[in-house]
Amino acid sequence: MEHDDPANNLDTLFSALKIAPDETSSKAIEERIWALWLISGSDTCNLLMARAKVATDAKDYDLALKLLDAIVEIKPDYVEGWNRRATIYYLKDDYTHAIADIGEVLAREPRHFGALSGLGQMLQEIGDDKDALEAYRKALVIDPHLEHVPEVVKTLTDKVEGRDI
Repeated sequence: MEHDDPANNLDTLFSALKIAPDETSSKAIEERIWALWLISGSDTCNLLMARAKVATDAKDYDLALKLLDAIVEIKPDYVEGWNRRATIYYLKDDYTHAIADIGEVLAREPRHFGALSGLGQMLQEIGDDKDALEAYRKALVIDPHLEHVPEVVKTLTDKVEGRDI
């Protein structure tokens, strides 16, 4: 039986993230989680992901999409393939496909704070403040130290639920 390294165990990392005492600690744990999410277990997917990143950095979103389409086809359970593709759709202002891909991410990894805060941002941009607030709140339950999100939640809470008098 393989012995799991606790530093490589997502459940352990998510538990630690919830109780991280400060931003520095939470940042380190976030980075560890992202590193695990990036592991595809497939050389082909790794190569395609690397090429997709290069294409994205060059703002060649059409090429990035083609590469990411291939990744989600080869390895549909690879969460980060869906998440990256959602990002590209977002960059192309295709919110319908971006939000659909975020749904795929969250179906596979409901604790994906990156996808949840991205969803919040998109919903906010299309004027759905109520659902945006819900997505941001879910993200904060998972990672209380997410950058900028607490301020956004405060603003949206006032807007959606009104201020206390």
